[in-house]
Amino acid sequence: MRENPKRPESRSQESSARLAAALTAAVEHRWPVVPGTVLCGGRCSCGDPDCPVPGAHPHDPSLLAATTDARMVRWWWERQSPDAPVLAATGSAVSAVSLPAAAGARALVYLGALRLPLGPVLAMPGRYALLVAPYSLDALGEMLAQLPWVPGSLRYHGPGGFLPLPPGGGAMGVPPTGGWGRVRWVLAPRPAAGGGVRLPQVGPLLGELVEATVRLDSGRSAH
Repeated sequence: MRENPKRPESRSQESSARLAAALTAAVEHRWPVVPGTVLCGGRCSCGDPDCPVPGAHPHDPSLLAATTDARMVRWWWERQSPDAPVLAATGSAVSAVSLPAAAGARALVYLGALRLPLGPVLAMPGRYALLVAPYSLDALGEMLAQLPWVPGSLRYHGPGGFLPLPPGGGAMGVPPTGGWGRVRWVLAPRPAAGGGVRLPQVGPLLGELVEATVRLDSGRSAH
């Protein structure tokens, strides 16, 4: 007899962990959250057979519905989407800059040596994301224009974007082979004095990330 790869109690524990993560993000961190899609039998739960990012985007509700309301969060993860990964909408309460994982791990060592204050850092499959205070696209463009060189491997998660939060997600009932995969904190969120999470400004961090990439990769983007 073929064993079910996930026992019911294991699925229940994972669903409880996602609900707890969603409530922590929404209520304690004050980050708007929304459920993400999952992989079902190798297909995205959004139903589009040609989905460009299967199991790795918001679907129902849309990203515009992201909220910090605990009652709505409970309803989503208890009744509607218990297997859905938790996605934080970026732009209004939190933003981020991400880069390839290998370069990100080395950059954290460099930034730590400079004693530069850092906020939370996420490790996603293949990438590190450094969470920062919200920034506008116009402000980001002005900051980038002042830098002598910007690596193409940097990505910017600002208005209209989103990030997966731990524990991430994968295919339902099997080890994560698609979608977001597992997500973990490299540096966990720390509470701010007035509530929420301590987040650095993107400006100083952006400049140092570029400098770290230049120093560590001989002026070439790390992919």
